[in-house]
Amino acid sequence: MLKNWGAAIFAAAALTSVGSVVTAGGALAQPLPGTVSTEVRMKLERDARLSVTETVQVPDGKTVKRTVPLRLAVGNELERQYQVTDAKVDGKGSTSTTDDTFSVELQGTSTLTYTVVGAVAPVGDTLEVRWQVAGGWDAELDKVAVSFSAPDSPTSVNCLAGPVGSSQPCTSADLADGKGVRAQEIKLAPEERIDIAIGLSAGVVPPNAVVVEQSGLAAAFALTPISATALGALLVLLLGGVALLWYLRGRDAAALASDVGAVTVLVRDEQNRVAFASPDGVLPGQVGTVVDEHVDVVDVTATVIDLAVRNYLWITETEGHDWQIVRRNPLDASLSGYERAVAEALLPAGTEAVSVSELRGRQIDLAAVRDELYADVVEKRWFVRRPDAERTKFWWAGIGLAVVGVVATVALAFTVGNALFGLAVAIGGVALALGARSMPARTKRGSELLEHVRGLRGYLHGVTPQDVPEADRELVFSRSLPYAVVLGETERWLTTFGQSQQDLYWYGNATDFRRSFPAFLGALDGVLAQAGHLRSLRAPNP
Repeated sequence: MLKNWGAAIFAAAALTSVGSVVTAGGALAQPLPGTVSTEVRMKLERDARLSVTETVQVPDGKTVKRTVPLRLAVGNELERQYQVTDAKVDGKGSTSTTDDTFSVELQGTSTLTYTVVGAVAPVGDTLEVRWQVAGGWDAELDKVAVSFSAPDSPTSVNCLAGPVGSSQPCTSADLADGKGVRAQEIKLAPEERIDIAIGLSAGVVPPNAVVVEQSGLAAAFALTPISATALGALLVLLLGGVALLWYLRGRDAAALASDVGAVTVLVRDEQNRVAFASPDGVLPGQVGTVVDEHVDVVDVTATVIDLAVRNYLWITETEGHDWQIVRRNPLDASLSGYERAVAEALLPAGTEAVSVSELRGRQIDLAAVRDELYADVVEKRWFVRRPDAERTKFWWAGIGLAVVGVVATVALAFTVGNALFGLAVAIGGVALALGARSMPARTKRGSELLEHVRGLRGYLHGVTPQDVPEADRELVFSRSLPYAVVLGETERWLTTFGQSQQDLYWYGNATDFRRSFPAFLGALDGVLAQAGHLRSLRAPNP
C-alpha cells in the first residue's frame, strides 16, 4: 500500500510541474521568471488589414530588440512585400519602420500595437493570411502565445518555428474549436522565427498581398521588356558595326586573298636601259604605312636608304663599326613632306654629315616625320583620315561609352532596376574600344595599292640577276633595296643578287656589303627607336 501511495504522490507532483507550463485547454501558462516572452493577438479587419497587439515581458534591467523583414522571397525571383503602419509602444520602448524592415526596442513589460498591410493573399479558390508573428529577436523567447480572429471562421492553420527557411512545426497550433486560431511555441532561439499561415474562405476579405520582382542585384539584372529592348538594340548596333567593318575591310580581305603575281616594275628607257619603277610611284615609307596602318621605325629606315639611293644622302662605313651619313645634294621640290622631315631630322640645317654613334647620343624628334607621313597617305587618298587619329578617336569613344555604361549600371541597380540596360552600354563601349584598332580602314584606292604591294613582294621573290643586264644591275638592285627593307625581304634580296663586290654608288667603304648593310640597318633602327613616337617593328606583311 505504501508503494501505491508513493506512486500516486509522484504522479501528482509531475502533474503539478507540467501545470507550470501548460494549463487546461492548451493555453500557455506564465513564463519562467527572468525570461523574455510575448503574447501576440491578431485580428483581421474587414478591409483586410491585420491589427496586431503584442504584450512583451522583458526582465528588469534588460533591453531586447527585434527586426522584422518586410520583404520575403516567395520563389521565381519574386518577393512578397508587407507594410507596417501605426506602430506604437505602451511602455518603455520604441519602433522604427522602413520599406524593408520593422524594428522594435523594448524594456520591461510593454504593449506593442501596429497594423500590417499585405498579409492576405489569394491561394487558388481560398485566401491565406500570413505573418511572422515572432522573428528577428536578439534574445531567446521562453514562450510565444498566438491567437487570431477573423470575420469568418478559419479553415486551416500552418505554423512553422525555428531557423528561417526550416519546416519545423510549432509546439502546438489548432483552430480553437473553429472560432479562431491559437498557437504556441516553447523556447524560440534568438533570430529564429514563427511563421503562421491561416486559411480562409474566398470572399471573407479582399486580398491585399503585394508580390514584386526581387530587389537587389538579382532583380536589377533581371531580363525585363526594357532591358531586353536595350540588349536587342545593342545587338542590332553591334551587328551593324560588324557589317560596316566587314564591308570596309572586305576590300582588304579580297586583296589579301586573291592570287597576285609579280607586278611589272622593270621598265626600259629610250636607251634600252632597264630601270626599276615602283607600282603607282609608291615610296618605301608609304608602303609600310599603307600595309600595317602605322608609321614604324622600319618605314623611316627604308626612307633613309631610298634617299641615299636617289643621291640625296651618302652612307659610308667608318672605323669602329660605325657609319656616317652625308648630305650629297640639296633637298628639292621633288621630295615629299615626310622625306624632307626624315632628312632634316638626321641632318638639321647647317649639318652636312653625322655618324650613327653621334645620332645615338643626340635626341632625335620624329614626331614631324610621323605626322607628315600620316598626312601623306591621306593626301594620296589611301585613307580617309589619319589612321592613328581614327584609332584614338574610336578608342576614347569606346572607353567613354564603357564608363557611362558602368555608371548607368550601378545607378540603375540601386534605383529603378533594369541594370542590364547600362551593362549593354558598357559592353558596347568595350567592343568599340577593342575594335578601334580595326577602324582606320583603307579606301578603295588604298586596298588596290595593297594588292600592288603584294605583287611587288612577288617581284622581290622572283627576279634573278639574269633578268637584268649586268650594266643595269647595280641601279636595279639599289632602287629595289629600300622596298626589300620595308617588306622584310632584305636578306633574300642580298642573297639573290650576291652583292659582295666593291662599293656601291651610294654606300662606300664596305669590305663586305652583305655583312655591313644589315649591321647598318640594325644600328640605325636602334637610334630611331630611341627617339620614340614610332613603333619598333620591322617587316609588315601584306
